[in-house]
Amino acid sequence: MEIFHYEFMRNAFITGMLVGVVCPVVGLFVTLKRLSLIADSLSHVCLSGVAAGLLLGTQPVLTASIFSLSGAFLIEAIRMRYKTYPELAIAIILSTGAAGGAIMLGLGKGLNANFMSYLFGSIVTVNGSDVLIISGAVAVILVLVKLFFKELFTITFDEEAAAVAGLPVKYISVGFTAMTALTIAVSIKIVGILLVSSLMILPVAAALKLAGSFRGALFLSVAAGELAVVSGLFASFYFNLAPGGVVIMTAVVILALSMLYGALRASSSTGQTISS
Repeated sequence: MEIFHYEFMRNAFITGMLVGVVCPVVGLFVTLKRLSLIADSLSHVCLSGVAAGLLLGTQPVLTASIFSLSGAFLIEAIRMRYKTYPELAIAIILSTGAAGGAIMLGLGKGLNANFMSYLFGSIVTVNGSDVLIISGAVAVILVLVKLFFKELFTITFDEEAAAVAGLPVKYISVGFTAMTALTIAVSIKIVGILLVSSLMILPVAAALKLAGSFRGALFLSVAAGELAVVSGLFASFYFNLAPGGVVIMTAVVILALSMLYGALRASSSTGQTISS
């Protein structure tokens, strides 16, 4: 196929397929823990990280990862200090990240053109070093999820029961927030800073309407994420569209179809009950 004749498209598909797996996997735990806004907060911290990388002339994905991880640890630290109002931590870090990005962009007035590719994603800018960084980060995240799957599953549904069972809930929560931060940072090249949190949530929302179990939701959310990413990359290449926008709109369509199917299935079940 013509699309794979270009190195940047091969790079984009490698990283895109990885992102299509890791975002829904982490997003499922984020959604079930009712912490969806953390993804938004950390994506805004990535604004500062990318701006810092461009300003310093270093790899923006690396600086975004550092900033995002720092934001994750700060969220957990602030949540401990505001136990009655833990959502304040998310708002504080979100505001700080957005403000820091604005200031650094103001300092580097010639960075705006490059910065736009990170806001909405750009397959043209994905290079070999990006592939190595993103592949390594995704491998680490998925291995950690595999190793601590039972612990993550337990604290996702009942932190108090997990604490009673002797699990180090505090450290697992901090580690999970750090994984969320790293997932967001490595996904911005494909989806963009403004849309990356959507790729973590929308496929999961669609899967939850269809699946009857946690593992089923995990499988379906990854399938939806991969379909959205592949569609976005093809549309971006052949129709010259922003990949992030097409990825998320595809995820929205998948969610709408899953909701429609769920409604039809519920209606059918109700009809069968009445007739019987």
